[in-house]
Amino acid sequence: MKDSNGASVRRYTSITRGVFSRERSAIRLTAAILAGMMLLPLSACGGSDTDVSALSSESASTSATPSESASPSETPQSSASPSDDASAQSDGNAGSSNASGAAVDMLATLPVKGRAPKTGYARTQFGAAWSDVDHNGCDTRNDILKRDMTNVTFKPGTHDCVVKTGTLNDPYTGKTINFVRGQHTSTAVQIDHVVALSDAWQKGAQQLSADQRLQLANDPYNLLAVDGPANQQKSDSDAASWLPSNKSFRCQYVARQIGVKHKYALWVTQAEKDAMTSVLSGCPGQTVPDGGGVVASAQADSQPAQTPEPAQTTQAAPAPAQTQAAPAPAPAQQSGGDVYYQNCSAVRAAGKAPLYQGQPGYSRKLDRDGDGVACE
Repeated sequence: MKDSNGASVRRYTSITRGVFSRERSAIRLTAAILAGMMLLPLSACGGSDTDVSALSSESASTSATPSESASPSETPQSSASPSDDASAQSDGNAGSSNASGAAVDMLATLPVKGRAPKTGYARTQFGAAWSDVDHNGCDTRNDILKRDMTNVTFKPGTHDCVVKTGTLNDPYTGKTINFVRGQHTSTAVQIDHVVALSDAWQKGAQQLSADQRLQLANDPYNLLAVDGPANQQKSDSDAASWLPSNKSFRCQYVARQIGVKHKYALWVTQAEKDAMTSVLSGCPGQTVPDGGGVVASAQADSQPAQTPEPAQTTQAAPAPAQTQAAPAPAPAQQSGGDVYYQNCSAVRAAGKAPLYQGQPGYSRKLDRDGDGVACE
């Protein structure tokens, strides 16, 4: 009985140990599986933290870098097109949206050469006078009158194109002009090419395309509504031979000339650069007006240097019509030396449109509305 009980106890103990051993193995296997399942997401989370840390570091590094364009004088100039300009400023003008920057710095980038011969120059080299290049239905002259004057009214039936009256704070003289369109009054306000077309022709515009010259002649950036007599006095002078009598505007005037010459890849003479430098010495912080941009590559370097001509003598009357470079209706001469134009096409071909009453070639036949301005 005793041996039988002892054997039974041993068998029970052996069975129990086997069960416990299998249970421990199962527990270990389960624990191992659970541990593996837990480690997998922990590893994934660890990788994500690393990526976020790297991005945060990169972001911090980027934000710590100062902006290159913080200073206007350091803004890089663009060689992009006017269409790009419009999108960049919207503009002003392509890549770098405009030609803004310190005027003295931009002046230093302009080539310095002698004045090229005027041979071949004619107003028609720059297209028909006051063309509607922006296709808004109004000619360029009236666009500028509308832009530069206040209290503007329009001639009825012209879709707000033909300016009838307005007030101009003239930048060239500093006086206020009450403009009234009419036979004896329209000439009081005229549209000046800040860089005269003849001057541009002798300093690189010969190498521009016909489309670029048309743009130059009608570019609002190169146009200002000004006192008529002051505009006639300036004629085609550059900064070396004419500056506005309003001294407070000279810095802006010279800066705009620099901007135009930069935009159209034109050069300056040494005398012109010296005059500009002298003006800007009194306003070293003067910037070039916005809206410039670059529309022409610097082709001027291929032009041989010419011997500088003496400063142009200012004139109180408009220059006579130039010889045309392309076939065009030629004006005939009447007795007494008066100029006669058969029609407005001949006037435009001569680059004299619009004609004001009292100017050579003006006639009532060409002035259909009798307001003193013919061939508008």
